[in-house]
Parts: sequence; structure tokens; C-alpha cells
Amino acid sequence: MIRRSLARAYGAAAAWRRRRARLHPAQIRRLSAPVVSVGNLTMGGSGKTPVVAALVRRLLEWGERPAILTRGYRREDAPPGVTVVSDGEHLRADLARAGDEPLALARELRGATVLVGADRYVAGRLAERHLGATVHVLDDGFQHVGLARDVDLLLVSPSDFTDDAVVPAGRLREPLDAARWADAWLVPTAETAAIERFAVALGVGDVFGVEIEALGARHAEPFGEPVRGERAGVVAVAGIARPERFFTLLGAHGWRVDAALAFGDHHRFTARDVASIADRWRQSGARLVMTTAKDLERLLPFRPLPFPLAWLPIAAHVGPADAFEAWLRARLARARDARPERKGRA
Repeated sequence: MIRRSLARAYGAAAAWRRRRARLHPAQIRRLSAPVVSVGNLTMGGSGKTPVVAALVRRLLEWGERPAILTRGYRREDAPPGVTVVSDGEHLRADLARAGDEPLALARELRGATVLVGADRYVAGRLAERHLGATVHVLDDGFQHVGLARDVDLLLVSPSDFTDDAVVPAGRLREPLDAARWADAWLVPTAETAAIERFAVALGVGDVFGVEIEALGARHAEPFGEPVRGERAGVVAVAGIARPERFFTLLGAHGWRVDAALAFGDHHRFTARDVASIADRWRQSGARLVMTTAKDLERLLPFRPLPFPLAWLPIAAHVGPADAFEAWLRARLARARDARPERKGRA
């Protein structure tokens, strides 16, 4: 009863924030460069990070200089203002100041700037003025309604429509009706047919598929060296929202999971945790300890590690690729044409 009452209040507050933003558009701040938002309706574990990385890679290929604007959830050291995690060439913040996801993105996406801060508008202005940003990718931005976005991408799965309770009674961040405000839904490719009727009902005209691919595993020491040889037993370590997905993914790609250690989302590893992982690795006889890119960032400070550590990079593919690329290019062109500075030069 208490959870349902809290969920109703939470959902009403979320709906009010979105309604207020639409009724008072002058209060929404707009950056000079186009903004592409990637978000979801649920709490954690939806695959936003690999989708953000895929978008940024595509923008880099087009000659853009993308800036990733993110909050930096559960940072240990969150100073006021904006933290520049990467200037596109060099890392400029450590784990404590950056957070695991921004640091992982910065390490992976050379050429893209990564900025962390509660005020994404201020972060974006800094990126435009001092880091040469030509486009912004707003990480986990669907509920960040105070910042105008030109492309609003929403990750959706059928489970969002079967478990439709708002937190704390369920996993939704806001009522399902909010999904209608997305420009396009990104759904698991195998489930596009199951979800299209919901898109039609809510008036969302564009639905694209997302496929997640596990790439070749890489060693933490020496950093980035490909794991070669036969895929054998591993101790799997995951401190993410849905660790069971990672364990299943390992098995699906030929790794035998001899032991699975699940920690809380964004878990801050301790020396005691590292010793416990080492004990399980020795007891299991596994070849490696395998982890995620985010967990890697939280384990690297303990180098040299008492076990061989590797991580499994994940890539997202949005498709049909040609259709999505044409759609995104058109949206960005339309956004630039609508900018006041562009109109002033016409």
C-alpha cells in the first residue's frame, strides 16, 4: 500500500515536470549545437551505454566532434560545476571524479569529449566554447526535460509494458504515456514486431532495432591486449544493474562460467572484495576473471591484481543501418537549419 502510494506520487511528479516543460518552452534551455538524447523509461540495465558509444562512433565517422554529456552517477568526488573527463585526446579525470561509465566511454571513444555534471546545459556550453563540440550526445537524458533535444531516442522493451508500475512499486521512472514524446524507439531487434503495436497506439512513428554484440575479450594487464587461445572457464564478476545478463552473454559467446559473483550496481570494490575474487579464482581453477567495461574501471585502481583480469567489450548496432543513418542525418540537418544563427546567415 505504501509503495503504491509513493509510486502514484512519484509518477504524478514526473508527469507534472514533463507537462510544465511543454507548457513553458521558453524555460527550456537550448545549446547551440544539436543534442541527441539517449534514454529509457526504467531504472538501470537497458543498454544505454553501448548505444551511446555506437552513436558517438557514427558521429565521429561523419566528421563531427561529439561531446558526451552525462551526470556521472555515484561519483565518490563530485565537485561543483563541470568535470571534463576527456578532451577528446587525453583523460583528464580519475575514477573518483569521473564515475565508471563516463571513464569507460572516454577510454573507448578517442576523439569524443566527455563531460560530467548535474547541469548538462552548462557542460554543453563549455564543450562548445572550449572543446570544439559540434554535436552533443545526452546520456540518460529522456527525463532531463530542462534541456532541449533535437533527437530524442528511447530504449524500449516489451517488459516495460508488462511491468508498468512506477518506482518504488515497479521499475518505471515515469508513466508509460511519456514514451509518446520520443522521436524514435530503439528496441531489441528480435522484439520489434511485439512492440510496434504499442508504438502505433502512442503515436510513435519510428522504431529501430538494436542488436548487442560481444566483441573479443581483452586483458587488463597488459591493458587492451586481446585474449587469445581457446575460450575456457572464467570467474564472472559484475556490479551492474542486471548482472545475470552479463553471465548469460558470456555463456552465449562460448565462455564457461565456473563461478559468478554479482555485486550491486556501481559497486565500489574494496581490497577485501579483490581478495575474495582472487580466492574464488584459485578455487575454481578458471583461466581468467572476466568482467564488464564499467566494472573494469572500478578494479583497475587495485593493479597489480592477484588474478588475471579481462573484460568483454560490448557493441550495439542500430538498424536497419542505412535507414537509421539517413533518419539521423536528416534530423541533425533539420536541427541546424532551425538554429537562429543559421537563419541569421541565410
